[in-house]
Amino acid sequence: MRSIIYVLVGIFFGVVMFKSEAASWFRIYEMFQFEAFHMYGIIGSALILGMIFTQWVKKSNRKSLFGDDIVIADKAKSFTRYAVGGVLFGLGWALAGACPGPMYTLLGAGFMPILVVIFGALLGTFIYGLLKNKLPH
Repeated sequence: MRSIIYVLVGIFFGVVMFKSEAASWFRIYEMFQFEAFHMYGIIGSALILGMIFTQWVKKSNRKSLFGDDIVIADKAKSFTRYAVGGVLFGLGWALAGACPGPMYTLLGAGFMPILVVIFGALLGTFIYGLLKNKLPH
């Protein structure tokens, strides 16, 4: 039953991403060229809603749809770690024209060249898994 809910939420997310043009390479290009507010508005509103929702869940001790406790662990505070990770993520996003969510949205919309980008992302994730123990965390 849980798998069906995850699939339905994923499909809904993909439709929203596609219809809001958040998966559009042209919108992403506009964002990195500082030519339009569209993507910054989407990202900013998602960030603000995420912060509000996370604080609400933490303070009200909410339970999941299945009755399980929701536990949000505190993250380690390290500027360098997040700065380097953010720069690498941003460079990959700028070069590929898509971050992980829109990659699968574009594939679902029938843009087959995105398979090259998905392969690169999976390869990068695999390489990180191999090097994880040798990297500072």
